[in-house]
Amino acid sequence: MDVRNCKKCGRMFNYAMGPVVCPRCREDLEEKFQEVKKYVYEHQGCGIQEVSEECEVSTQQIKQWLREERLEFSSDSQVLINCEKCGSPIRSGRFCEKCKNDMTHNLQSAYKKATVTVQKPKESKDNPKMRFLDH
Repeated sequence: MDVRNCKKCGRMFNYAMGPVVCPRCREDLEEKFQEVKKYVYEHQGCGIQEVSEECEVSTQQIKQWLREERLEFSSDSQVLINCEKCGSPIRSGRFCEKCKNDMTHNLQSAYKKATVTVQKPKESKDNPKMRFLDH
């Protein structure tokens, strides 16, 4: 049993996985996410700062939702984040399409190189059968 303190409210809770926040704070965060999502949908072209002020959510939390691909602003919005690998501007996620394709290609080529060849063990010139000892 892994008991931890919530990073938001400080309450103790049984931690399983994911962010270190208690179930109550996780529910509150999910409600805020739904509020932000609705605001972004209704106010197309808005920016992160505007959403942060109107919905009372930190800009860091909004950027985290963008990185997790849970949230995406409309195509006419000026909201962009940077690819974690090359730094080019993207709408959501961690990597741009070019970097995703490069990583996929690298993984596929590494997988092809890692094929294992199994060699049969050499048979001894003696009798290769199993032997039993008599007592």
